[in-house]
Amino acid sequence: MYDLLRKGLFLLSPETAHEASLELLGAAARLNLTGWIGKKVAPKPVRVMGIDFPNPVGLAAGMDKNGEFIDGLAALGFGFIEVGTVTPRPQPGNPKPRLFRLPEAEAIINRMGFNNQGIDQLIANVRQSRFNGVLGINIGKNKDTPSEQAADDYLTCLRKAYPYASYITINISSPNTPGLRDLQFGDQLSSLLAALKEEQLHLHQQIGKYVPLAVKIAPDMDEAGIEQIAESLIKNSIDGVIATNTTVSREGVKHLQHGQEQGGLSGLPVLDMATETQRLMVQALDGRLPVMGVGGILNGEHASEKILAGAELVQLYTGFIYRGPKLITECVEAIRDI
Repeated sequence: MYDLLRKGLFLLSPETAHEASLELLGAAARLNLTGWIGKKVAPKPVRVMGIDFPNPVGLAAGMDKNGEFIDGLAALGFGFIEVGTVTPRPQPGNPKPRLFRLPEAEAIINRMGFNNQGIDQLIANVRQSRFNGVLGINIGKNKDTPSEQAADDYLTCLRKAYPYASYITINISSPNTPGLRDLQFGDQLSSLLAALKEEQLHLHQQIGKYVPLAVKIAPDMDEAGIEQIAESLIKNSIDGVIATNTTVSREGVKHLQHGQEQGGLSGLPVLDMATETQRLMVQALDGRLPVMGVGGILNGEHASEKILAGAELVQLYTGFIYRGPKLITECVEAIRDI
């Protein structure tokens, strides 16, 4: 079913197709027709960050930025859903066009720029959903917030998302918000993580619920940079790492149409880079906190590679666009066979 649907969707512009496919999925969920799109996924339970996941294959942030389509996406068999990235205030993101397909490489370039309706609207949407599974909420800063005030934006989102999230992801690695990736290093990272950890512990006492914090990192780092981040994550008792976000590299795609568009590259070309970054992060952490593997998963074997490289969970995004719901089943089955 999805293969037929994709042919039609790929005739549309990427952003229009994205919106149309989510609307179709939302309608299918309301009419209990998601079974026509994907098949039931066998359980493969795993416990990570103190959370029980029905299976280790999740949806990465970016697909449902405002948490409007959680029920439809969850019905496809994902073990968990991550929504966002969300910012304190609504923002339109970067000018269009800002999303580009590279079908020859099974890749996408985006420079969306954290377009979203703001944390208050996302929480309203989460409250309206029927989903009672594992929900991650991915938070960021507004584009016009100076880096030295970034912690205020993250803390605002953390406080509002905390009661509704299973875990919260700190996005400091998107290449599409100026200066954001600078937060991954040195004193800026340490002070940000310390502030978030302090607030997490305060909210835990206040609400009586512990919500883990995960940090999403970029693939464009050397081993020394990865080790520095790992040290800061351990020092501040962060609960998990997501490796990785999109890359600014154009290795292997610069000769293709749209291959030199500005933004973050995702899909098959980032697979090896993302998995190597993940492997080095796992090595640097030495078992002290878990890692989610993301980037370039287009088949079950790729998911298995992430698990064998030390990931405890994996997330899909671009592969899901190219392969559809059958990729979820394929990845779960491949991981079950390890």
